[in-house]
Order: sequence, then C-alpha cells, then structure tokens
Amino acid sequence: MDKILEGLVSSDHSVPVKKAIVKMVVEAAEKEATEEQCRSLFTLTTRLVLLGEDAFQRQIGSQVLEAYARYHRPEFEIFFSKDFVLGLLQQGYEHLDRKDPAIIDYIHFCLRLVISCPSVLEIFSVIQVEVLRMVCERPEPALCARLNTLLSDFVQCIPREKAGVLFCQQLVRTISYFHCFASQERELREYVGQVTKVSTLLQNIWKADPATLLPSLQEVFAIISSTDPSFDPSIALASLVQHIPVQMITVLIKSLTTDQNVKDANMNKALCRMIDWLSWPLAQHVDTWVIALLKGLAAVQKFTILIDVTLLKIELVFSRLWYPLVRQGALAVLSHMLLSFQHSPEAFHLVVPHVVHLVQSLRTDGLPTSKAFLLQFTELIHCMMYQYSGFPDLYDHIIEAIKDLPKPGEEKIKLVLNQSAWTSQSNSFASGLVRQAVKSETGKTGLVNLGNTCYMNSIIQTLFTATDFRRHVLSLNLNGTNTLMKKLQMLFAFLAHTQRAAYAPRNFLESSRPPWFNTGSQQDCSEYLRFILDRLHEEEKTLQILDSAKPAVASLVDTSSKDPTTGSTSAEQGGEESAGTKLGADDERTLIERMFGGNLITGIRCMQCNGISEKKERFTDLSLAFCPSVTSPNGPQPEGPSEEPKVLCQGSVNGGSEAPEPGPAQAPAASSNVQSVPVPNEPPLSVPDLVNYFLAPEILDEDNAYFCEKCSSLQRAERTMKVVSAPEYLILTLLRFSYDAKCHVRRKILDNVTIPTIMRLPVHDHSMPTQCSSAGSSPLQVDSPDSSENLAKKLKPSQREEEEEEEEKERIDRAEQLNRGEMAVQPVPYVLSSVVMHSGVSSESGHYYSYGRNINGADGTQHPANHFALKEDLGNGQDAHSSLSACSALSISPDQVDALPNGGQEARDWLLFNDSRVTFSSFQSVQNITNRFPKDTAYVLMYRKQEAQSVNGGLANGMRSSAEPPLQKELLDAIIKDNKLYLQEQELSARTQALQAPSSNCSFRPNGSDDNNPPGSCGPSGGGGGGGGGGFNTISRLVF
Repeated sequence: MDKILEGLVSSDHSVPVKKAIVKMVVEAAEKEATEEQCRSLFTLTTRLVLLGEDAFQRQIGSQVLEAYARYHRPEFEIFFSKDFVLGLLQQGYEHLDRKDPAIIDYIHFCLRLVISCPSVLEIFSVIQVEVLRMVCERPEPALCARLNTLLSDFVQCIPREKAGVLFCQQLVRTISYFHCFASQERELREYVGQVTKVSTLLQNIWKADPATLLPSLQEVFAIISSTDPSFDPSIALASLVQHIPVQMITVLIKSLTTDQNVKDANMNKALCRMIDWLSWPLAQHVDTWVIALLKGLAAVQKFTILIDVTLLKIELVFSRLWYPLVRQGALAVLSHMLLSFQHSPEAFHLVVPHVVHLVQSLRTDGLPTSKAFLLQFTELIHCMMYQYSGFPDLYDHIIEAIKDLPKPGEEKIKLVLNQSAWTSQSNSFASGLVRQAVKSETGKTGLVNLGNTCYMNSIIQTLFTATDFRRHVLSLNLNGTNTLMKKLQMLFAFLAHTQRAAYAPRNFLESSRPPWFNTGSQQDCSEYLRFILDRLHEEEKTLQILDSAKPAVASLVDTSSKDPTTGSTSAEQGGEESAGTKLGADDERTLIERMFGGNLITGIRCMQCNGISEKKERFTDLSLAFCPSVTSPNGPQPEGPSEEPKVLCQGSVNGGSEAPEPGPAQAPAASSNVQSVPVPNEPPLSVPDLVNYFLAPEILDEDNAYFCEKCSSLQRAERTMKVVSAPEYLILTLLRFSYDAKCHVRRKILDNVTIPTIMRLPVHDHSMPTQCSSAGSSPLQVDSPDSSENLAKKLKPSQREEEEEEEEKERIDRAEQLNRGEMAVQPVPYVLSSVVMHSGVSSESGHYYSYGRNINGADGTQHPANHFALKEDLGNGQDAHSSLSACSALSISPDQVDALPNGGQEARDWLLFNDSRVTFSSFQSVQNITNRFPKDTAYVLMYRKQEAQSVNGGLANGMRSSAEPPLQKELLDAIIKDNKLYLQEQELSARTQALQAPSSNCSFRPNGSDDNNPPGSCGPSGGGGGGGGGGFNTISRLVF
C-alpha cells in the first residue's frame, strides 16, 4: 500500500483522480496489515507531512497517517516512541531543522493519536525536558507560538515545580527577544497573534500554579531594568501585564520601590520601558501599572527618576494620543505625568507645540469616540494652563483652538491638581534646570531661574531694557571694586554679549537679595526693585564721600560731560540739562537719582486759617492704589491701611512698602481728570486714572485731623501732592495686594488696567514760566519719521486752527496761574518702556515675567514703527486747564493701529522676557493679556521721559538713540572666558550624548535633550540654585 501511495503522489494524475485513490487507501486502513506494512506507511506519511512539496501532499500524509494510526494503534505506538520524539526535537527530520515549526505541529498531531496509550506518559516526560531546553534557546515567535499551542492542549507537557518556575522565567525572557520587522498589516497581525498565544500560556500556568507568578514578574523587571547596551527588550512584554492580577499592583510596586538592591539607573530604565509598552495595541492595564509605579516612586521621594523619565518620555506618550487603539491609556499616563510634574512648566511646554494639531485631528477624524476623548484632553490642557498661567505667548493658539469647548471650573481644576501633586519636593532638581542650546530668534539672552527667582529676573530685564540706564552702567569705570553696581555692570555685560541662551545670575542674586528674603521663596518684585535702587544709591553716595578728598580716583559718577558713545556734550545737544545727559562734576546726584529720581511737594492747607505747610520729598517710584469705588466687585476691596491711596516710596525699604499711612481718603471721582479717549468694551480704569487718584487732594478731618501751628489746634485741612521734578524713568507700581480683614490675608486685585503707550505727567514748576507756557506746543509736537506723514494726512486745516486756539487758551490760563502765584504746570510726555506682569492670585505665589520695548542692534534704536507723534488733540472738548493739571494718555485710533507696519499680533516691537525664554511680542499682547488670562496683571510699569527735541536731534521714535558703549577690558575678558567655557560645555555634552545614544532605546527629543526648552521653573526648589523647602499640600501655596 505504501508503494501505491508513493507512486500516486509522484504521478501526473489529476487531483480528482488522486483524491479518489487516496480515499481508497484510507478505506483500506480498516483491513489487516502487517507490522512492516504499517511501519512503511507511517514512515511515508511522516515524510509527506514534514517534507511534502505542497499542501496537497501534506494533506494526503495527514489523512493516511491518522487513518492507519487509529486502526493500527499498537503499531503506531511502537513507531511514535519517546526515542523517535526525542530525535525529532533534538536532531530534526532528515534535512528539516529541529527548530522548524512543522516538527512541533507533527508532534502535536501525533499526540492526539496516542493520547490513550500508556507510552504517552514517557513522551510527556521527554517533551517537558525538551520544551525547557527549547525556550532557553530563544525560539522565534512562530515556533514559540506553535510550542505554546502544543502545551496549551497537552498541559502534561509543561514542566513542573522548580522546572516549571524556570520554564516561566525563560519563556518571559524569550518574549523579550521577540521583534517584528514586518511592514504589512497582515504580517503585523500575525505577529501580535503569536505573542498573544505565548502570553495566554503564561496566564494559564500562573492560574494553575500561583507559585510561578512572582518569579515570572521578577524576571520581567530584571529584563526591563537591564542597563546592558547590547540588549533591547521587546515591547511584546506588554502582553503579559494584562494577565497580572490588578490586586497585586500595590504589593509589587511597594516591593520594587523600597528594594535597596534596585539602583536608580535600573529603575529609570524599567520605567522608561514600561512607558514604551503603551504602544502595544492589545495590552490592557499598562497605564494602570505605569501610574502605580510613578506614584510609588513619588512616595519614596525618588524625584530625580521621575523628572528624568518625564522629560524623556512625555513627547512619546503624547504621540500615542494619535492612535485610537492606545490613546485612552496614553492619556491616563500623560495626565498623571503632567499633573504631578508641578515644580516646573518644562514638561508641559514640551508638548505644547503639538496640542493644536491634535485638537484639529480629533475634530475631523470622524471616530465616534473622538469627541468624548477631546473633552477629556482639553480639560487636562485647561488645568495645565491654569497651573502655569505665565506664558501667554505659548498658549494663545491653544486657547483659540479650544475656545468653543467646555472649560472646567476653578474648584475642579484645583481638585485635579491636588490629587496628582507630589507630596514633597526634592532639594535638588539639577536635571530640571535645562538651558536652551541656542538663543531664540530674538537674539536676546534670558535669565535662568535659580529657584523662585522670577521676581529678580523680571526686574533685571526691566532695568536692562532701560537703554540710558544700561548705557551709563556699562560705561562706568569700576575696575577693582566689588560693589553691587560692579556686579550689575557685569550682569548687563553678559546679557548683552554672552553666547548663552540663558545666563544664571547667581553672583548678583547673592549680593542683591534683601536680608529678609528667604532663599528659595517667592518675593515681591517691587520691593526687590526698591531695595536694589536704594543699595546702588547709597553705595555711590558713600564712594562720593570717600572720593571727595581724592578727586583723581575714579568714582561711580562719570567725570566727563560727554556722552560716552557719541562724544557730544550736553551743550551740543541743545544745552538741555536733563538727567542722563548732564554728567558733569557739578551734578552731584547719583546715577540712580539722575535716572529714576523725582521730587514731590506735599502741601497741607488749613481750611480754618488758610495757612499752608509744604514739604519736598524725593521718590524713585510711585505706588498707585486702586480707588475703592472702581475696584472690581469680584476682587478684594482694600481695607485697613490699604484704603489710603497715596504712597510715597523714597528708596528706603522697610518691608511694608505697600502699606500707606492710615487715614481716610476722600478724593474726587477719577473720571473728572480722565483724558484718554474711551474705547468700547474695554474697562474704563487706566494708568492715568490711578496717577490722578494718587495726585488728587485729600480732606484730613476727624481722627486724621491736621494740627495747625498757627491755629494751635486740630483743624480740617486739605492735603495735596504735586510732582515738581520728573524722573528720567518713571516707575509706577500698581498696589494690587490688599489686606482682607475678614480672612486676615493679602489678596490680589485682579482689575484690568489699560496701559497707554504714551502718557503725560503733570509737573509743576516755579522757575520756568516762559518755558512752561510754551510746553503745550513744543514738547508735544515731536513727530517720529514713521508717523509724521500719516498724521499730516489726518490733520485737516480746520483741525490745525482748533489746535492753535487751544494752545492760545493754555497760554492764557498759565499766565493767570502765574499772576495768582501758582505753579506753572508742564505736562511731561512719557513713553512706555517695560511692564512687569504678575501671574497668580496672591503675593505669596505665582510667577513674574516682563514685557520690554524691542531695541534694535548696537545703535540702541527702537524697532521701527509702532509709535506715532505726540501731536494729538489733547483737549477733546474738555477744559484746557484740566488737560495740563491731570495725567493723561495719548490715544491711538484703531485705524492708526491697523496702519502700523507689521501691526497687530505679528508685530515685533516688544519682547517677552519669561526667565530663560525670550520671544517676540506686540503691544497688543501687553494690552490684552488680562482679558485673555485674568490672573496675569500689570504690576510694575516703567515709562521713559520723551525728550523735546526734533526728529533729527538724536531721538528715534521716542527712545534715545545712542550706541552701546565699548566693553571695558575686565568685562570683555570675563565674557570671552565664559563663552569659551560655554563652547566646551556644548562639545562635552554632544560627546556624552553620542556615547549614550547607542545604549538607550528611549526617544530623545529632536536636536538633543537641551534644545528649545522653556524657561526654568519658579518652583519651591527651582532649577538647582535656590534651595527652598518642599511639601506644599495646597494649591494656594504652589509657586512655579
């Protein structure tokens, strides 16, 4: 019969004929046959099954083998012996390799035929040993899947006891060697199916023998925590996670995180590879295990691992959101990573560039689950933008993309943030301090946050953008000194010339920090500004006294009256004696006095005898209180000492700079002095309103009555304040933090305040009646080259006549004032130079950043455009005298804004300084910031005095045009040395990354791990230099 079958297989008969003959052979199996005939048939059919040329031959072999094995079982039992099986598994069959899946399929097929024979037990014993050997040889996925099918059907072949534990461990390790290089969907599905079969076998073994589970999981961790550079475990291990009982998570994670034998490097690798498992399409509970491990590491305060892994993997996790099969688990992990990473916005800012694209994709992909997923995703984004609200330049596009989607309430956001927050902070977050590899497109240098030092960074950048102040500081001869001014000079030099994208001002921080400022804690930037200005002033005064006996020794006061960069004297510049141009020896004022110093006269008139008492006081900034009647009903109302609106700060700082003298304030309505043109849909409160409220008369009576020496009794009196000397740079502090007597806390007034780009300050002058009478024309008609032509087109002849009539009225009014013995009032124009913003809801928390006017290149000129001339209709139908005695804004119409080159949001006339990050911005962003981000409000403003010179007289659009002074040798040497060090650091970093790259399968960020990162944190511990304690348990104390 075997000869017939062999001839049939090799014949040329048609398939139907062959099938008919095969049917006859199968039917003949019922007949008796000798042992030799049976062996011949078993041998032939085995060859056909294992070596058949096509599927038809293999099918013939299977049919005939099964038929004869059933009817001639004793003969088949002799043929299919343990020795035969052992030979197949160890040596293969003829030229067929022993690792061919066909061998396993044949054995599986034959075991079903001999299952009832006693000899099968011996075969089971042989297979138990051989499968353990086979898995130790790391078979391919196809062979491993066939082997596991065999073991699933014949569990008697699975090794037992110790061998069973070893088998599970080796099978786990075998899975770690699985890799799929297929690109076709069919091949990918086949690979996933093969892995699923193997993991299912392990699940069955764990259920049958629970003692094998823990050793298997230990093997999994040993694999994924390996730091061997030559070993890259497969993400197919993710298929095992879904079979681990969820109730074991707590015990296992606690065991892992508290094991002293597990090194941080191994834990780091393990966590990274578990996060990679999110890519496995069919794995369940991977997100649960990853989050559990993250929480476990936080519980044992291994924050370095958490920070490194988060920054390394956050973009990969975000990329999984694009794939519907795995996006839900990826979102869970992403949410936990972002919400728990609360010491710095760095992790969130890594994914910010991709948010808008994902939102757009979810809106258009048409999947039924996308809408619900989009709502979950946008809720997370809202929480993160609330947490790190000081970055409007990054979030504008996101807010626009999700503006029509529901926004969670503030209470819900706080709850979500608190649920995921790390319970404490490490004292060192060295890896969290990441600097940009190259400067931004602005070409400007940022400042590294050294741990809650955003208050310092914003003030330094504000002073740096004060062009004249910076120029004079850099031109001072301070060689050999160790003063604060010297350190400020060095800091300014680095900001102007370093190659670093962000400079770390550690030396200046240590020297300039007020003694009562706690290291690593958030502080008031206004208080810090007053302190350093006072320090600089007192230092220079001291040196002036010491140098008075030694005139040849260089002092802080520049001994030349020439401009250090232009060489022109003050006389050559029109003979005007202004701060910043007159630097002669006859001017004994310090640099701080010349740049920021002004004078106020406080007068008190007794309303009984009309006696007047006046006192002249100096100031470096004006602290502007909010009128109680105009503060927002939603914001806290100033109570107690904060009700007094008038605060005069004169350099000395006592820690209570925002608490004015007690006493009731009864000022007229601010609207009577408003000069700015009202704009629909904008709040009426503006900076000129606050200045007018500051300068408004007060009535002193009752408990605050005035003791009149002439009357020798307490009398009702009127107190007035007048600016008699205008500073070169006018610093205005908005008193936004008021004391809540009910809750005994300081709260923030969140009212939006309109900030005019050009403003006039009323300055009273005794000595210059002639100049004052003409001030209404000459100083206010300085036209910029970019705007004079446009304004000329807008001014009709009738408008010019009206202007002349208005000027004539002003001259008459001023003459009448002089006749009555009153001071002449000169409205001094100021142009906005910089704004410090505070983001947050209290003075103890939040974030500071600043906007500064963009200054171009070495000439120090302002970015072209965006400034119109000061020649405007000042009266707007109001009394001319009122226009002189009140602070007012020069408005720019919407048509003029539209006419600006590069106008609107794309304009680059302003810069946004946010710690390490410096970006282009626009004045529209400054004006609209509070409307878009209610917690972000203007806090400190700096205005530059507008000089009354012609367009060709040395001014450029309202800012003095003067080149930066050449660096002195000492400064130049320090910068060259640091720039060389920076290049060496970059080279070393590149080499280190090159060496580490082959040893890691982690997804590094493009262009290296330090490229284009957002600014350093304002966290309780900061970026590595601030120290500071951790343990913030409430969101109200959180500082980023």
